[in-house]
Amino acid sequence: MKDKILVIGANGQIGTALAPLLEQIYGEGNVIASDINNPVHYTGIFEHLDATKADNLAAVIKKHDITQIYHLAAILSARGEADPVWAWNINMQTLLNVLEASREFKLDKVFIPSSIAVFGPSSGKVMTQQNACLEPSTVYGVSKVAAENWCSYYHHKYDIDVRSLRYPGVISHQSMPGGGTTDYAVDIFHKAINGEKYTCYLKKDTALPMIYIDDALKATIELMEAPAETITVRTSYNLSGLSFTPEELYQSIKNIIPSFEIEYQPDFRQAIADSWPESIDDSVARHDWEWEPEFDLDRMCRDMFFYLAKQKDMAFQSVK
Repeated sequence: MKDKILVIGANGQIGTALAPLLEQIYGEGNVIASDINNPVHYTGIFEHLDATKADNLAAVIKKHDITQIYHLAAILSARGEADPVWAWNINMQTLLNVLEASREFKLDKVFIPSSIAVFGPSSGKVMTQQNACLEPSTVYGVSKVAAENWCSYYHHKYDIDVRSLRYPGVISHQSMPGGGTTDYAVDIFHKAINGEKYTCYLKKDTALPMIYIDDALKATIELMEAPAETITVRTSYNLSGLSFTPEELYQSIKNIIPSFEIEYQPDFRQAIADSWPESIDDSVARHDWEWEPEFDLDRMCRDMFFYLAKQKDMAFQSVK
């Protein structure tokens, strides 16, 4: 029997890139993308799905004989702080619906991402450990700590093969920012290629863990394809790609677009960023399933501008 994969939240930053990649791996017709909104560019099978409604989710699973779920839908950190109860309710209800459906339909595997937002002031700022204290400062982080524990609970109580990564800030060219505190590192590229000055809402020396979309996808697929007996973490694995400050990113961009300008006007997101680590120790992931990132800061910047230029029908040389 072939794997049939459902991607929930396929219009988001990771889902936009992950759904087409999964289709390449598993074959056309074996990946069903879903979201509460209609897709913008996805050309494969798509289902309009409100994942807060368990019966809607069950109907899609039965219709397509789903064997795996990638549950990517969530209200992110900055957006969630505007309405914490609403964000909590959506994040928790969709999570529990997915876990219950996984138990009821005996799915083979489930992917439920976590985030560096689970960490806080007591977690340690430099090379934050896998088993560091989880002390989130946002409702998004609180919901992700709860999600990690629910994942562990469903694995140990119901033998659900649920797997998770604590994503750092994800930088991608496939989609626009979606309300996260690390989204400056996406928006800045769009401003630069449009010839606009960028106003950064974080201080110039605020170091945060980040990962380029190619590495994020690589880690996700590698984790899900790893043999079950090698998975020792059933809450969520620490994941690291690279760490940098807004000023370091700005200088790397200026190497490509010398005329680019930036100014710093920190807002409420600075306090969120200050509660997060500067760097992450992902040695457990490296040991268990041989994780290794491929992109450094300069390579990531070159890749981002190459693809953004293609989207705008510009020659890459014009932004060098």
